Amino acid sequence: MSKLKSSRRLPLIVKQYSEFSKFATAFANGHLNLLIVTGDPGLGKSQLLKRVLGSNMCLIEGRTTAFDMYRRLYEHRGQPVLIDDVDEIYRDRDAIRLLKSLCQTDATKTVSWNSAANQLEKDDIPRQFDTISKVAIVANDWQSATADIAALEDRGHLIHFAPTALDVHVMVAEWFWDQEVFDFLADHLSLIERPSFRHYLAAAELKRGGLAWREGTLGRIINGKLLVVTQLKTNGAFASEEERVEAFVSAGHGCRATYFNLAKKLPPKVDAPHLILTASPPLEPSQPPVSILDILQKRHGDLGSG
Repeated sequence: MSKLKSSRRLPLIVKQYSEFSKFATAFANGHLNLLIVTGDPGLGKSQLLKRVLGSNMCLIEGRTTAFDMYRRLYEHRGQPVLIDDVDEIYRDRDAIRLLKSLCQTDATKTVSWNSAANQLEKDDIPRQFDTISKVAIVANDWQSATADIAALEDRGHLIHFAPTALDVHVMVAEWFWDQEVFDFLADHLSLIERPSFRHYLAAAELKRGGLAWREGTLGRIINGKLLVVTQLKTNGAFASEEERVEAFVSAGHGCRATYFNLAKKLPPKVDAPHLILTASPPLEPSQPPVSILDILQKRHGDLGSG
């Protein structure tokens, strides 16, 4: 799982998409002053928040300076702010200072910038402005090692999104199209320590390219000699366990006892429901899946609007 480094306050662990969607909707509806969301990549955290917020938001993502952030906050003052995957934020004191002002718990917050006055005047941007914007931050990790970041964290709600492999699998069924790949991963859910939509998409890419997608997929979710045993057990070319043991020993991975000891370490199979996929393959390899919010609305009814 992604690391929760030196947090002064333990995050709330959220394990289901339906629960996470409630936080996203509460933020979009203006009920949460600051929402900090951590979790492994490939779970659709940002996608769900973006979809809930729609176009009425200030989106700050990628490599952004504190000065650029100030300009965007002014241009979108009053709108909800989504900060997505901005790794530099931890090392930029000016960015943290801006966020501490922006995330004050007062209904109206005052944000200011005390340098680069000439550039601000040129763009007709004041050095101070008031706003009612609320903030959501999405990150794979959240580091509260400094007093300033801890103070920012204390202004809001910190959640860690950690759905199970089964929960991710069920969500994937709503938009994925390759039944063979889907069923293969269903048979190996117990091996997936870090669930991700990307496992399914990567497997589909390998298969579409005529490559060894089963072996490649197993290599993404498990490694070491345990991977060797798993691959042997899923290889239909072997008619018996004895043939698998022989192949294991012949390849120099160890003796018979090593094979059986490793086999015992394989976790029990997850009892996943057999789901029939109905989605059509994407027109382009890079086409993104259907919005997670649309899926959740379909499954659970109206989740509210931003």
